[in-house]
Amino acid sequence: SATLRARALPRLAAQWPRSNSSAMAAAMPAMDEVEDYPATPAYARAPPRVMEVRKLSAALGAEVVGVDLSAPMSSQDERGLRALFRQHGVLVFRGQRLGDDLEAHKRFARVLGDGADLEVHPIVKPISSEHPDVTRIVREAGASTRFGEVWHSDNSFQERPSMGSVLAAVEVPPYGNDTLFSSQVAAYDALSPALKAQLRQLRAVHSAGAAYSRTGHREASFDGKAAMKYKETDLLNAEVLHPVVRTHVASGRLALYVNSMFTSRFEGWTEEESAPLLKFLFDHAAKPEFTCRVTWSPGTVAAWDNRVTQHLAIGDNTEHRRVMHRVTVEGERPM
Repeated sequence: SATLRARALPRLAAQWPRSNSSAMAAAMPAMDEVEDYPATPAYARAPPRVMEVRKLSAALGAEVVGVDLSAPMSSQDERGLRALFRQHGVLVFRGQRLGDDLEAHKRFARVLGDGADLEVHPIVKPISSEHPDVTRIVREAGASTRFGEVWHSDNSFQERPSMGSVLAAVEVPPYGNDTLFSSQVAAYDALSPALKAQLRQLRAVHSAGAAYSRTGHREASFDGKAAMKYKETDLLNAEVLHPVVRTHVASGRLALYVNSMFTSRFEGWTEEESAPLLKFLFDHAAKPEFTCRVTWSPGTVAAWDNRVTQHLAIGDNTEHRRVMHRVTVEGERPM
């Protein structure tokens, strides 16, 4: 056979130290649970890396310990990380150097995207012309910027919304400014069968118009006077339709796909008619039992799957500067 199942690889759970029995940990998925790979002699295979996986909450999220994202990875490690990404929706890594190494940052994003292209943000200007696919997210001390401080899925206003995002902490406050994530699979699963059936028949309108309107503090971004700079584009006035319930192409899981930042109404409904049901879905999607919370320190990296999660940046600490670098992977048309 041209390919073989990697059945000979040992499960990594047996290799963990058991000194901290209270830690919620799970092994990196064995390769026989992930996918086929080309057969190679046993001596030529890079040994699988031992990674400890600690769940962040019951609904989603995991912290991965024991991997250097700046270093080259074996194909087994790459496939294992993609499997963890599909399983948990949010992955967190500590003590990394991606904030200082943009090429390594982009390389890791491509690993999670399994070779998919990186996205150039359609509105926010990039960190530099040399790196058009890296967005620098800055909030100066005392500034009124409110970037990402509403529940959303990245760039759902595009026909092919962002598949996943990788955010690296460069400069963070000593406390606060955490990020919340919510599982939209868990949110969908918790709905009644009757409402699920109704929602699966609906499509919703998504637009960047309200979130990026040239008003208030955003005026300075369009004029180039703020730390984060925006560009005028026809996309600001465009609308796209997406299913209210989305199917994850890799896992087959169903997830809610409406968010309060970019979703304005249901197809064929007025905004007034849509408002009660949308409000219910927005509130439901953010219930605490569906969420996990990520705290930041220099070197922290978080990666999330925009197809099945929403997130919200908590802007509580306005006294300190915050700088993050984000790389986003292009996605497919929601189905």
